[in-house]
Amino acid sequence: MANILRRRGWEIPEREATPESVYLERRRFLKTLGLAGASLALGGAFAGADRALAAARAAGAGAPKAAPAAKALYPAKRNPQFKLDRPLTDEKVAAAYNNYYEFTEQKENVIKVVDKFKPRPWTVEIAGLVSKPRTIDVDQLIRALPAEERLYRHRCVEAWAMAVPWTGIPMRAFVKWAQPLSSAKYVRTVSFLRPDEAPNQAHATWYKWPYYEGLRLDEATNELALVTFGIYGHDLPTQHGAPLRIVTPWKYGYKSAKGIVKFEFTDKQPATFWHDVAPDEYGFLSNVNPKVPHPRWSQATEHMIGTGEIRPTQAYNGYAAWVMEMYDEKSRTFRS
Repeated sequence: MANILRRRGWEIPEREATPESVYLERRRFLKTLGLAGASLALGGAFAGADRALAAARAAGAGAPKAAPAAKALYPAKRNPQFKLDRPLTDEKVAAAYNNYYEFTEQKENVIKVVDKFKPRPWTVEIAGLVSKPRTIDVDQLIRALPAEERLYRHRCVEAWAMAVPWTGIPMRAFVKWAQPLSSAKYVRTVSFLRPDEAPNQAHATWYKWPYYEGLRLDEATNELALVTFGIYGHDLPTQHGAPLRIVTPWKYGYKSAKGIVKFEFTDKQPATFWHDVAPDEYGFLSNVNPKVPHPRWSQATEHMIGTGEIRPTQAYNGYAAWVMEMYDEKSRTFRS
């Protein structure tokens, strides 16, 4: 793949991107509340983002201070291959408006209920079809592999979008380090289970915690995939998935699992959290596709969090030149 020449018409200015806000208003939750209208769900989300921006600016919300041990990691060298066609999202929006159902389903309230969460100490398990199963401290893992900063667009299934400067490890380097066996075809991620620190995990709901996701191995080793530990030039705050998350910018945001404690390599396609919650709405691949609507709203356009700008949605979120060759015609659907 390294020798393939790609046309990157979407690489316009480098000074641009959007915050990590919002993730999902899930269908079953809406059904429970009797909210069947897509316009109501999306309209409320966008209005909430605008309220969050105003509240964040008023409160001075922003980047947490990096711990002394982490300071040497930042600023990571920016990879110039990854550029943007829009401005970076205001960091205060990213800090104050998030989808993180483990804590609360109210996006503006996530930042208010994450104080108890402890992202250190933290260990990560490497399991399944690997030559050497092991458990490693997250900071040892971060320092064992090369890191860089990348500017990426982010597209939520709810039709909002942002642009963010992530710091992380190219996932293909991580996979090589993990040494999967030749029989491995997928990598499954499992997130934390800490009901004493994450209030919504302590409640009886239809959500089967912990969160779990998965990628095909060719997706995990695509040069876009990133094992991420930083944002805006500092460690991830809890609401962004501290201390470790995945970023796959050509997919809808829920594929980017947060708070990961386990990578499991397998020869079978793993179950995924939101597909199990609502299989008629969320598939395994979940690639951004403007031509395939969500059952309750169009995916043709996207709403930029913080600015309110409406943009046409791009196939694969604008990253088709990097990833399209991995998918056949049948797989190029939202719910595949």
